[in-house]
Amino acid sequence: MKNVIMRRQLHVLATVAALTLGVAGAGSAQAAPAARGCPTAEILATDNTAIIADPADSRIDTRLTRFGHEVREIIHANGARPGSSTLLDGVFWSGDLKKATYERSREFDVDQVGRDGLHHIAAVVAEQYHQESVLTFRCLPRTSPDTDAVEIQAPGVSRTRLHDALLTDAEARDRLGGGSVTLDGRLILIAPLADLPVAQRFTAELGVDWNRAEVRYGDEEFVS
Repeated sequence: MKNVIMRRQLHVLATVAALTLGVAGAGSAQAAPAARGCPTAEILATDNTAIIADPADSRIDTRLTRFGHEVREIIHANGARPGSSTLLDGVFWSGDLKKATYERSREFDVDQVGRDGLHHIAAVVAEQYHQESVLTFRCLPRTSPDTDAVEIQAPGVSRTRLHDALLTDAEARDRLGGGSVTLDGRLILIAPLADLPVAQRFTAELGVDWNRAEVRYGDEEFVS
């Protein structure tokens, strides 16, 4: 959603100093270490351009099969190696509608790609599918100077639970904007590093056992 993207971009820019503190203090938010199989980067994208507020809307049941093939071809054509792709159910807060909206999307693993190459691929996807922005995440060491975000993955979260928690937590929806779950109920939440305490609290509201959560550190970017 446009308002969510703008808020998060401005928040990241306004909290550069807080990021350093976040890295230093993140050790208190212990969770399972990131898997060694963390891809070089990830792209989260969709071909949807509509605002969907009805959970019964058939458009959020699409499997985005053709879209998945096409984006993998874009990744390959631009010099990177496409990995696996995962179907996601996203729930995001719309400031314009004052309600949660739904979106079916895909997460694409991307290997053999650098920062500039990833940005270029995401820009191609955004332009081709008329997206206001495409979210990317590069896996990096926690101590990397480029690390400004975390990706939290945890089992046992449904689309309905994510929706209901977002409605009742004003701070989480304003700071985090929303999140996604896989079809088998695995939460994927990417948040600015400075908002790690908010993300940790929000995952607890979702019923997540923090000891079972996997936290990946890296660099997020909304590419338009």
